[in-house]
Amino acid sequence: MGMFLALIAVAVAISGTLAFALFWAMTLVHLRDRHPAVLQGFGTIPFIAPGALNWLLLGRYRALLDRALNGLATPARLALWCTLGALVMAAALWLVYR
Repeated sequence: MGMFLALIAVAVAISGTLAFALFWAMTLVHLRDRHPAVLQGFGTIPFIAPGALNWLLLGRYRALLDRALNGLATPARLALWCTLGALVMAAALWLVYR
């Protein structure tokens, strides 16, 4: 049963990763179009830049007061937290039930 739950957690991590990839890409395009100064602070590859992911995870996008950005970044943030949480849960379950 424990390994089954670990596999379910991996499935949740995969679906969270897909949702993150879609919403984060749209968020970065929105930043490129409306907030280029913020995007330039992320470096040359903002999709995987640690500073950009930290900015997203901590919800710093809310300081820009852009409702459209909130609508794109919030699902990306939730998907990233879901992915990280599911991976931690899968690893913990695997360690317990291996």
